[in-house]
Amino acid sequence: MADEEWEVPPAFQPDPADYGFDLIRALDAVVALKALIPPDATTAATLGIEREGSAVLIDPRGLFLTIGYLVLESETIWLTAANGRVVQGHALAVDTETGFGLVQALGQLPGLTPLELGDSTRLQPGHAVVVAAMGGPRRAVAARVTARQPFAGYWEYILEDAIFTAPAHPHWGGTACIGMDGRLVGIGSLVLQQGDGSGRRLDLNMVVPVQELVPILPALIATGRSGRPPRPWLGMLVAEEEEGVSVGSVTRGAPADRAGVRPRDRILEVAGEQVQDLAGLWRAVRAVGHAGVPVPMRLERDGRVLDLTLISADRQSFLKTPRLH
Repeated sequence: MADEEWEVPPAFQPDPADYGFDLIRALDAVVALKALIPPDATTAATLGIEREGSAVLIDPRGLFLTIGYLVLESETIWLTAANGRVVQGHALAVDTETGFGLVQALGQLPGLTPLELGDSTRLQPGHAVVVAAMGGPRRAVAARVTARQPFAGYWEYILEDAIFTAPAHPHWGGTACIGMDGRLVGIGSLVLQQGDGSGRRLDLNMVVPVQELVPILPALIATGRSGRPPRPWLGMLVAEEEEGVSVGSVTRGAPADRAGVRPRDRILEVAGEQVQDLAGLWRAVRAVGHAGVPVPMRLERDGRVLDLTLISADRQSFLKTPRLH
């Protein structure tokens, strides 16, 4: 992203004069991030081996917050500031439950002021925010919160209180979501589409709120883990369809693979709980217990009903550990 010549449409760009804080200084805390991932990494096939996005300085000692999928299993990370300075970074932590990633800069990036963490719990639909990548106002979007609601992802992920903003930032991954007090209230994760009721498509950004980070940040810095018991992981990507949810793919060697789950299997129940959508599926799996517990599952395959028991695992045990350079 750092080398591309792109900018947000002028109509969406924030005007620094409209804000009661130093917007330019706040935007300087956002850097471009590029990560290189080994070809044999578990996530290489789904997320690629070259990933680009943004990261936000949150500590004067060179600690950057980003979205975790950018640096998951990364071997090399480069951080580029708006002034052109480039340093290498190290993936200090990736929390797959919240989706956050922490990167420690391995060199100095002078002139950057960290963004303080704000109170994302107070952010409500209609509130104004700035969603920003590296590059100042030209690469930032003056947006508003459109919703606070759960979000479930096909990769065994659920966020109970996600932030949705519009207009959408065109380079959303790892962007800073800045509140009107100049503090960081979230990190951009995805772009989604929904209808606006008039037959037109509305693009939204899904933002992970910093309220999910605050309780676990000290443990992430100290140990690289959240300190919470790991959630049960099954190792499958799941699609939500009109008739329910079905398996899209299965990770080789993961619990679902070992139990005999196959692509196109329709998931009917988890531990006796009927499943109708992604959110219900992941909530039912989490309700069984922590990683390592058996997860009874009823499936439909080619018109037949199957009962399988998956011995769940800790997702982290299937990922490559980043090397410290």
